[in-house]
Amino acid sequence: MKIQRLTPENRPKVYALLRGAFPGSDYEAALVQKLHDNGRVIHEWVCIHTGKAIAYIAFTNAYHGRDICGLHLAPMAVAPEFQGRGVGSELLRFALRQETISSQHLFVLGEPGYYSRFGFEPCRVPICPFDKNNAHFLSMRNATAINFVVGYEPEFTTAAAPAESPRSRKRGRR
Repeated sequence: MKIQRLTPENRPKVYALLRGAFPGSDYEAALVQKLHDNGRVIHEWVCIHTGKAIAYIAFTNAYHGRDICGLHLAPMAVAPEFQGRGVGSELLRFALRQETISSQHLFVLGEPGYYSRFGFEPCRVPICPFDKNNAHFLSMRNATAINFVVGYEPEFTTAAAPAESPRSRKRGRR
């Protein structure tokens, strides 16, 4: 298994991985493709094993108004046949050590029991627009005391189908 920055050549493999890791949802693949198509800043890595993308992680800008206030971890995915083997944990630990990530305020909308193992803590502020009561919204290195709704890149809402929102897809989010 090799962890590397995502290259344009590996993007189709990642889109396929996201469709396989989130069965019944095209949201994650559409989101990442729209982020790429629109030239958004994404810090992203992929695990390649025998020529196949088996895990992926991305970080996009988090906003307080128009100002960048940190990074959102999303999405993160592991191919179903590799889940439960520590691949996602290894990829996340790798990403958290990278210079572009290691000093940033980080936010994630995910399973608290999973992400707390990596240093994420419950986040009271800012408020996540996709998570009522911030029940699954976590942060790392977040010292803000200001109450505001944290912003996401616009693709997070435009990638969703009209009847679907990012918070409605909890399965597979890790």
